[in-house]
Amino acid sequence: MFGRSGANDDKLSLNKRGGLTNHQQSLTNTTRSKRPYLIRAMHEWMGDNGNTPHIVVDATLDGVDVPPQHVKDGKIILNISESAAHNLKMQNEAISFRARFGGVPFDVVVPMPSVLGIYARETGQGMIFSHDSEESAEDTAAARPLPAESRPSRAHLKLVK
Repeated sequence: MFGRSGANDDKLSLNKRGGLTNHQQSLTNTTRSKRPYLIRAMHEWMGDNGNTPHIVVDATLDGVDVPPQHVKDGKIILNISESAAHNLKMQNEAISFRARFGGVPFDVVVPMPSVLGIYARETGQGMIFSHDSEESAEDTAAARPLPAESRPSRAHLKLVK
């Protein structure tokens, strides 16, 4: 029943009825998208393994700023390696960087919902994201516990010597 105080995070506060304030409830009910965190993690992992990270972007969505002459079938693949994407910023809202396309510099902006996937050019390993919403049905199902009747009655692990 306790919430954090906005002014001082070390103090707890309650509303007059002993519950969380409206602002605190909205903070606890809001779940951030996993997409930016997964993209940053995959980008780091690919770089650590000497691979070149690329993102697949839906260029038809609002807020996407990429060179239109390089868009094919509404999508564009962008190299986001440190050597290709200068001043790379991967924030929760968008990915932005400066890159050269045919020798011409361009400031790229890609909102996170438009990123359809990230993969390593050398291996093809990566991650694909759902296109329809921030939280796919699979994510929702994975986060929800199984009903008691569908859970196994005991573990199905065997000891191997």
